[in-house]
Amino acid sequence: MTRRTIKIAAVCMALVAVILVNNRLDTVQGQQKKTPGEGFAAVPGLKGGQDVFGPYDPVQQWPKPLAESLPNHAGWTWSQSTDVFPESPDRVIVAQKGELPTLPMGRGAGTTWLPQIGPSIKFPVGGGVPVREAASATPSFGKAADASDGRPGVDWRWEHVIVVFDRNGKMIEDWSQWDKIWGRPHDVEISPYDPDKHIWIVDADAHFVSEFTHDGKTRLLTLGTPGMPGTDDTHFSRPTFMAFMDANTWYLADGYDGTRVIKYDMKGKKLLEWGMKGTPPNEKRPGYFNSVHGIAVDPTTRRVYVNDRNNGRVQVFDENGKFLDQWDFGPRPPMNIHSIYMGANHILWAADQGSNKLLAYDAAGHFLYSWGTFGTCQGCQWGIHGFATDKEGNLYTAEVRTGRVQKYAPRKGANPDFVVGKPWPGVW
Repeated sequence: MTRRTIKIAAVCMALVAVILVNNRLDTVQGQQKKTPGEGFAAVPGLKGGQDVFGPYDPVQQWPKPLAESLPNHAGWTWSQSTDVFPESPDRVIVAQKGELPTLPMGRGAGTTWLPQIGPSIKFPVGGGVPVREAASATPSFGKAADASDGRPGVDWRWEHVIVVFDRNGKMIEDWSQWDKIWGRPHDVEISPYDPDKHIWIVDADAHFVSEFTHDGKTRLLTLGTPGMPGTDDTHFSRPTFMAFMDANTWYLADGYDGTRVIKYDMKGKKLLEWGMKGTPPNEKRPGYFNSVHGIAVDPTTRRVYVNDRNNGRVQVFDENGKFLDQWDFGPRPPMNIHSIYMGANHILWAADQGSNKLLAYDAAGHFLYSWGTFGTCQGCQWGIHGFATDKEGNLYTAEVRTGRVQKYAPRKGANPDFVVGKPWPGVW
């Protein structure tokens, strides 16, 4: 090969290298988003910070301390909060298990060695770890079976089980006239298609569902036999959540101990049911359940999403119970999904008490986003059990572990795909 040929070959190789580098640069630059952080940050383009509370800012001091709303309640706070339903930002309905005495928190509270439990254990613990787990602090029905359930009036009080807050967190309604009927109110709902806005409450431990007038003064309908579990047409087995498909139909998850979904009309007539008892924790067969704990619907596709909790999966059915799809929620433990919610943006959200996060999936089950931080700070999570949004986009959560409800406001510029969807449009 001549010297001239070698020079020509070298030039050609150099040109090819330049072209390849330029093409690679063009590819990399083309893959970049126009907005920094787009695709993974809750607020695209935000400089600094982190998504501690996802696309939201926690609303401080919401709700107000119990003593600010009720006389003679200094030293008392809320107990286990099971669900929250915002009819509007000015009327937020909360179900919870009575009241608990407040506990000293933080430094200066003092600590006590507990050798009867184990070595090197003190109480209260520090570092932001909760000092009390509210879910086991109050017995159901407001009745102590034995000394292990604590002392009524001292360790807990079965009062103000259903309450209502305004947008500032002030208690504006108190349904104490119904305190004695509850075992453990578990879900609160209003159909978006009901012009009268009747309020429905599912009680898990007392095995019934009741419908009330909008003001809560009149009990209109009760399904199930209060205090008596069962699996026939007149009994439930610890029902959990309900969801409205349209103006004429709704679905009940039955339940903690039951293994079925029941479809009703708005007058309480049973239309159909489906579900069989599975074998946890890895049941894969369609239509088999173990702890039917959470239900959501998409009125546009007529799909029903069911949280098969003890098998760590969601199952998807058509409106008549025909199986369509399923996906799991990740490794269990730590995963422990309690409730699911689908708003008008067709994104399914799930509350995971294991990771203390809210998880987002598209309607086909593809994972989209998650956020949440364990703790007792305002905005931190410990045991979200129920959650919902209002028409302004505010998110409300009910926590069974801390014993509180929280309100979150969407951050300015938040990616709408990361925000829990607003309620389905209806007649109000």
